[in-house]
Amino acid sequence: MARKPYDDSPSEHHERWLISYADFITLLFAFFVVMYAISIVNEGKYKVLSDALGDAFGGRGAATQVNSQVEPVLPLSHLVNRKRNEAARRERERMAVLARDLSATLLPLVKSGQVRVTQNARGVGVEINASVLFDQGQAALHSDAREVLQSVAGLLKDDTHRIEVEGHTDNLPIGSRQYPSNWELSAARASSVVRLFIDSGVAEPRLSAIGFAATRPVAPNTDPAGQTRNRRVAVMILAAP
Repeated sequence: MARKPYDDSPSEHHERWLISYADFITLLFAFFVVMYAISIVNEGKYKVLSDALGDAFGGRGAATQVNSQVEPVLPLSHLVNRKRNEAARRERERMAVLARDLSATLLPLVKSGQVRVTQNARGVGVEINASVLFDQGQAALHSDAREVLQSVAGLLKDDTHRIEVEGHTDNLPIGSRQYPSNWELSAARASSVVRLFIDSGVAEPRLSAIGFAATRPVAPNTDPAGQTRNRRVAVMILAAP
């Protein structure tokens, strides 16, 4: 019986792709490890990882070359804080410009000490002595006061910041029929200024009127000078949060 001839041709290997696939997965894993490592700025850990990968994939020289070409990726929280700080800086600059414009518009009253323009963390404040705006014990605006407030409104009507108008009094009781206490008087004075701002083109939703009576003095109420200082209207332009 004839022997079957020996076939020494190489057999087909249908799973050779597994070798290439495994190499690809290994390289992909190494790539993501490197991306994760450079996303966290830590020079000590970064150097250790870089040296280890260099030894595994061709020596330290290759790892050093890759390290010099890849810039570290900053964490997301750092980018968010940087944008927030930049927005806060721009807002402070806008408020500083507004404070300068208001001071220039009210310069004669600022020089006489009847108006004070200040800037703080809340925003820009315009403090106006009540004698500039009202008769004693009244909440109706003088005609001259209307011109002053209209010039302020002209600067604010095209702005977008919220505005709080505060009425303040001294500690002397009023007890009139129209205003039974300083609470009613301070609130009425703040409302008079708000109404004028609205009539001058300031958007109504931006405005609020607050009466504080004598609860927030800026000077002692022990003498006429201090009482005059405490009778005031404060216009507060609030900085964006």
